Amino acid sequence: MFGRSKKVRYAVVGLGHFAQAAILPAFSNATKNSVLAALVTGNDEKAQELGKKYDVPCYSYDQFEECLSKEEIRAVYVALPNAKHREFAVRAAKAGAHVLCEKPLAATIEDCEAMIDACKRADVRLMTAYRLHFEAGNLSAIEAVTSGKIGEPRLFNAIHTMQVSGDNFRVDSELGGGPVEDIGIYCINAARYLFRAEPEEVSALATWGHDPRFHEVPEAVSATLRFPNNRLASFLCGFGEAKATQYVVIGTKGKLAMDPAFTWHDATRQTITVDNEKETKKKFAHRDQVAAEVIYFSNCVRDNKEPEPSGHEGLLDVRVIDAVRSSYTKGMPVPVERGEKQERPTMEQSIERPAPSEPSLVAASPPTG
Repeated sequence: MFGRSKKVRYAVVGLGHFAQAAILPAFSNATKNSVLAALVTGNDEKAQELGKKYDVPCYSYDQFEECLSKEEIRAVYVALPNAKHREFAVRAAKAGAHVLCEKPLAATIEDCEAMIDACKRADVRLMTAYRLHFEAGNLSAIEAVTSGKIGEPRLFNAIHTMQVSGDNFRVDSELGGGPVEDIGIYCINAARYLFRAEPEEVSALATWGHDPRFHEVPEAVSATLRFPNNRLASFLCGFGEAKATQYVVIGTKGKLAMDPAFTWHDATRQTITVDNEKETKKKFAHRDQVAAEVIYFSNCVRDNKEPEPSGHEGLLDVRVIDAVRSSYTKGMPVPVERGEKQERPTMEQSIERPAPSEPSLVAASPPTG
């Protein structure tokens, strides 16, 4: 039906802050193989203004299948709250559309497995939108650690925090919110791709405090993951603290630090120290990380290639998240279900596109309000 030379036509589902600030503008940096062809939203104001701004038709959630058929949509980018991912991924797959889905892949292990199964049955690709798998700074960190530059990597520590407003979906448990689910997942995924392994056990603590924002989800979570070969990865994530986004990997000969590490709208910075000698510092310019995802996924769609990060990669992180929740609820260490051997990101996946200008937003505000 579609030739290799054809651009992949996308529908973006969900027009919240990140979709408007990062996903929609990214298509202007992905024009060689991708085109924004439709928008799907439940908000009439967004439909009218953003449809006009990007010169594409806009459909309601109830019109999703009509949109896919009428607009000859080949792929969807699901940018809805976590608890909605399964519904629209499965609906897209049944309609024959490939699925690029924001992280976490879904709110539960069951939902992830249903999405993976639906896409497999429909023979469509499913990719978890881990933008850092295409970002030069984090890929450089992987290369440095796996090359033995800091010796054998033994310890990992990360912090990812920010202030989240009380009316944001990230503090709504029914929508799949929570600090681990929204930002702690970056720490988990980084530990996994830097250690090139899967954690075996999780020990976690959570705090709710007295802030009314956190009556449904924790304010902050601390977790330690035990990896094979006696390696440990720990992280702190929270929604009631000043912004921080960083990690450090400590090896037998040196250490590597990224600060900031997980940002999507700023440069990343890396410092490597070996044998207590002079530090080596690198700055990786702010690039369009979402455009890189879209370009890569479109190539996978056109080449009928399984993407990295796949749906299974997303499932593995949700298994860890589930173990973290279980651990802080039970107050005890929890084993992590062993996953299949997983492909890991490499420097070959670095895709650089210039940072887009910041667009004006319609009926959307950043998480901090």
